[in-house]
Amino acid sequence: MTHDTALPVMGQRADPVLDDLLPAPASVPPVRSLYIHIPFCTHKCHYCDFYSIVDQHDRQAAFVARLIRELRAIAPWAGAQPLETVFVGGGTPSLLEPGLWRDLLRALDDCFDLSRIRGGFGEFTVECNPESVTPELLGVLRGGGVDRLSLGAQSFEPALLQVLERRHDPDRVLEAIDLARRAEFERLSLDLISAIPGQSMDQFEHDLEIVVRTGVEHASCYMLTYEPNTPLGVRLRRGQVQPAPESLQIQTWRLAGRKLDRAGLARYEISNHARPGCRSQHNLAYWRGEQWLAAGPSASGHVAGHRWKNVPGLDAYLTHDRCGLGAIRDHEPPDPRRRLCEVLMMGLRLVEGVDARGVLNDADRIDPGLVAPVRAVADRWIDDGRLVESDGRWRLTEGGMLVADAVARDFLGVLC
Repeated sequence: MTHDTALPVMGQRADPVLDDLLPAPASVPPVRSLYIHIPFCTHKCHYCDFYSIVDQHDRQAAFVARLIRELRAIAPWAGAQPLETVFVGGGTPSLLEPGLWRDLLRALDDCFDLSRIRGGFGEFTVECNPESVTPELLGVLRGGGVDRLSLGAQSFEPALLQVLERRHDPDRVLEAIDLARRAEFERLSLDLISAIPGQSMDQFEHDLEIVVRTGVEHASCYMLTYEPNTPLGVRLRRGQVQPAPESLQIQTWRLAGRKLDRAGLARYEISNHARPGCRSQHNLAYWRGEQWLAAGPSASGHVAGHRWKNVPGLDAYLTHDRCGLGAIRDHEPPDPRRRLCEVLMMGLRLVEGVDARGVLNDADRIDPGLVAPVRAVADRWIDDGRLVESDGRWRLTEGGMLVADAVARDFLGVLC
């Protein structure tokens, strides 16, 4: 049996649950989005920083039963309004057995109003690995209201998939897309990774060409990130892996923008591209700082200005159960200054940018002395050609998106 994060020892203060932290459901605006984390994987890829465990199929049923109790417990914060987005990530949600998916989807329908999603005005996304997509699974998902799949292709080069420790055959991605279309999924997204050690521009261009040929409605192109606590991050610190040069990273990012835009998949966020009407509504809720509920181990939520993360271990998640609510870690109470920082950090990633007047008004409410420094930061980047101000919004230029983190740090430097 796989074991993970241990429970607190006797005598330690018990971790809080949502009831201890959030205002009563009736006193907060209805929450329109829900994230669910399913932690099971066949293998822990060495670059992945998300919480997951190797699935031995011995705790899936217990996990789903616990998850359903949590969904029932958090549902009151959704209020009487229908959910507009549901996103199931992981881990590898497609590893969950179809019968357990039926139970989970039935419980979601019982706990929440999914009428907007079923009516085509929202979205219900499930992440899938290509090798675990089957006709039976797709039939269960589609029949249960799921209308969008996010497939982890990462690359179509077998050698690069080995570098990433991905175990699927590139042809399996195309087979999964075909199966999804036969199951009447009309919204599909593919994930690609660029700047993989040893990857050439020709290889990445070939990956993009395949994405275009598949006809998917959405594509995410992420540069490989060396997270400190991952095996890949450790290998980097030890000098055992050579990251792609910055010049290649910039070239791949620009190439993705050109090729996908010409194919009708316009960039709407630094790493995300979509056909008209096919942007990820759930991720937009994150980037725009809206509210969302969270269920499952390590899932993070944001309601009424509160941010929190569920306890990350499956053992702890299964054991901590107070009327369905689970233990919470990393709680951050409402803070107007932090909120403004988040608006700038996340909103500037979007092509639509941020409401400049709203930012300055919020800064004035926090501390009138902040307005001039915030305005000065914006003006410096505008003079540098990395930021533009039009229609009352600040938007990063293409060159600005390449240094988005630096722009955000500049704003945070005067706010924090």
